[in-house]
Amino acid sequence: MNLCKTALILLLVTTSGLSLMGKNIMTNKVVKTDAEWKSILTPAQYKVMRKKGTERAGSGEYEHNKKAGEYQCAACGQELFLSDTKYDSGSGWPSFYQPIKSSSVIEVMDKSFGRARTEILCARCNSHLGHVFNDGPKPTGLRYCINSVSLDFKEPDKTQVVALETVYLGAGCFWCTEALLDSLPGVTSVEVGYMGGKLKDPTYKDICTGKTGHAEVAKISFDPTKTTFAQLLDAFWEMHDPTSLNQQGADRGTQYRSVIFYTSAAQKEAATISMGTIQKKTKKTIVTEITPASIYYSAENYHQDYYKSNPNDPYCRAVILPKLKKKKK
Repeated sequence: MNLCKTALILLLVTTSGLSLMGKNIMTNKVVKTDAEWKSILTPAQYKVMRKKGTERAGSGEYEHNKKAGEYQCAACGQELFLSDTKYDSGSGWPSFYQPIKSSSVIEVMDKSFGRARTEILCARCNSHLGHVFNDGPKPTGLRYCINSVSLDFKEPDKTQVVALETVYLGAGCFWCTEALLDSLPGVTSVEVGYMGGKLKDPTYKDICTGKTGHAEVAKISFDPTKTTFAQLLDAFWEMHDPTSLNQQGADRGTQYRSVIFYTSAAQKEAATISMGTIQKKTKKTIVTEITPASIYYSAENYHQDYYKSNPNDPYCRAVILPKLKKKKK
């Protein structure tokens, strides 16, 4: 889009809204002269955001940023994307599968370079952000490919009280799962127990029969401002073989199945997307279950902090210790 067309858009915009590509955008607009933008933005920001340039692939500071927080427009502070919707697309630019709100961005047809693309503008100040493509992950199938220089990243206010999240993960023997997850940044507590079966108040002896339907799980409480659920899942996939049905190493039985018991719709969505990404990287079928959390039963006391309490146990030395050493590398 040339400068004349951009100026026309700015003239048409009012606080009552703007309709582009079938979307009605309602927002308080920020309108400045070209000279004002040039004085506010850095040369790199001005080139991309006001002149529709593109930063070199792989050069942006936010491409590999995995911190929890919010991405805002670098020109006006409009809230654009959350870290929970960010994923590694391999494109060389920060990628998101959806904005915070559909009204946060404006879609404009871009026919530059002899091809049709959908350009993304900040809905508040009409600054160029990047483009959106139809090759993203579920649930939207979209890839918002955004220039890092068009974004400001804001971490959560640490003075605010943070609500912890809980999820239940099964990745084989829960002694190993607990030991590997307990040391992750942002994880506040890990407890082991049983979930997913029909027998009330099962014991470890009951679970070992493989007839109760329960899985050995780790109950993880974590601070979403210090680690995202997606990062927690990255560790989950790495610590076990999600393509092995009801078995992890020598541990066999339905109680050792790979499973994610989610506690919110957001966790379900993130788990589905994460598993889809992992599936693309392997030829084997991932058999991990993604299912709502049900009644959780805490395991017997001697199972809690098993590795810390029994570091010289043969299982701990042969199975858990090598995984911990690998994790630290």
